[in-house]
Amino acid sequence: MNYFAHETAVIDEGCQIGEGVKIWHFSHIMPNCIIGDRCNIGQNVVISPDVVLGTNVKIQNNVSIYTGVICEDDVFLGPSMVFTNVINPRSAVNRKAEYAKTIVRKGASIGANATIVCGHDIGRFAFIGAGAVVTKTVEDYALVVGNPARQIGWMSEYGDRLEFNTDGYAKCKESGDEYKLENQKVIKL
Repeated sequence: MNYFAHETAVIDEGCQIGEGVKIWHFSHIMPNCIIGDRCNIGQNVVISPDVVLGTNVKIQNNVSIYTGVICEDDVFLGPSMVFTNVINPRSAVNRKAEYAKTIVRKGASIGANATIVCGHDIGRFAFIGAGAVVTKTVEDYALVVGNPARQIGWMSEYGDRLEFNTDGYAKCKESGDEYKLENQKVIKL
């Protein structure tokens, strides 16, 4: 084994688990999941069948990742956040054939207790505030908060809020990287 799994963790058959992965107490990795290198899966996490995690994904305690979710590299999932996978669930109606896909793009962060309604992708390096309820697709570098989530700004790849000047340029205070805002889209220069 090239990964660590706490003795209370359950890992079902058919999973591919990368090098350096850590799976903590009472977590359940269900069949046919793909987990990239150096992921950290916190306590009491459920990863449903066929979920795909890229490299260096950090999942905090009490997170549920349901079938249909793909997290690209360097994604952060905060404590007790949750994904959904059916728009109109009913206990007495089986809708497994209707699972909607959700992609969390590279470098995105999702705050504690946030909910991501299925079928809405999260853009690269986007930042979802704690407790937000995401009901639509989130742009690259967007900062969204609230219920329903609404965009209130832009974030750098380092997680610093970007302040654009009148010409549409901003500089990350931490890294010095420069960004351009044009037609409500941010690109790193």
